[in-house]
Amino acid sequence: MKKFLLLSIVILCTVSLSAQSGKVFESLKFESKLVSYPVKYSIYLPPDYETSNRSYPIIYLLHGYSDDETGWIQYGEINSIVDKGIANDDFLPCIIVIPDGKVTWFCNSADGKNPWEDMFVKEFIPFIEKEYRVRTKKEFRAIAGLSMGGYGALKLSMRNTDLFSSCVALSSGTFTDKEIIGSEQYDPYFGNIYGPKPVGEVSTHWKANSPLYLLESVETAKLKTIRFYIDCGDDDFLYRGNSALHVKMRELGITHEYRVRNGGHEWSYWRTGIYDGLKFISEEFHR
Repeated sequence: MKKFLLLSIVILCTVSLSAQSGKVFESLKFESKLVSYPVKYSIYLPPDYETSNRSYPIIYLLHGYSDDETGWIQYGEINSIVDKGIANDDFLPCIIVIPDGKVTWFCNSADGKNPWEDMFVKEFIPFIEKEYRVRTKKEFRAIAGLSMGGYGALKLSMRNTDLFSSCVALSSGTFTDKEIIGSEQYDPYFGNIYGPKPVGEVSTHWKANSPLYLLESVETAKLKTIRFYIDCGDDDFLYRGNSALHVKMRELGITHEYRVRNGGHEWSYWRTGIYDGLKFISEEFHR
């Protein structure tokens, strides 16, 4: 009898935990007409997705350089973090989509051969929001990312102010002109995306995709319709660009949250930072 009771308790606990956990599907494929390769993505569906008929807010979560659509799950443990936030009532139940941006910096390449941003905006978002039960108004759509993905989140939200209500950028790959012009690593990291290394002045294509320049070229009133959250560690090599973003946003009167915590450019920093970032996003979803 005792064994039966113990087994029943274990089964009940397992069922209870399962009911509180979202589902993750990794490396699904979207067939694009704009880029020449299948676009892989992973998706997190909230715990009650299969038992409800409701539609959900959505967050597009971007990975870092050399990672892919599995990085935020494998190293970032994002599904466990979101489960915890939902259970604690810090997050509204939401859908998380992680597209594979390869090493595109989530941009259209200067030569036009790899229009990743066009694919994402014109094809991928409409596909996801038709395929899954998503609330499609701007107020229920957000974007976030780390490193290259933090840059991508800033850049995509600034260039598409009608799409995203919130943007969370962790350790964003935002660089000052001085850093880019003097970079010894420009060609392997940026050459295929932005064109030849700049001499004396950054290129027009660089300016069109740089968050620092977008703060100047995009109408400030439109930028103010997006809630920004910027977080970069005090030991991170990307501190200059992130600090410059904060200063320029202050000067332009663009309200934002700016965090500097102890840490560097590493997963332990991003795992601890994304919880508050997602909580920030959920405040807009919930109001």
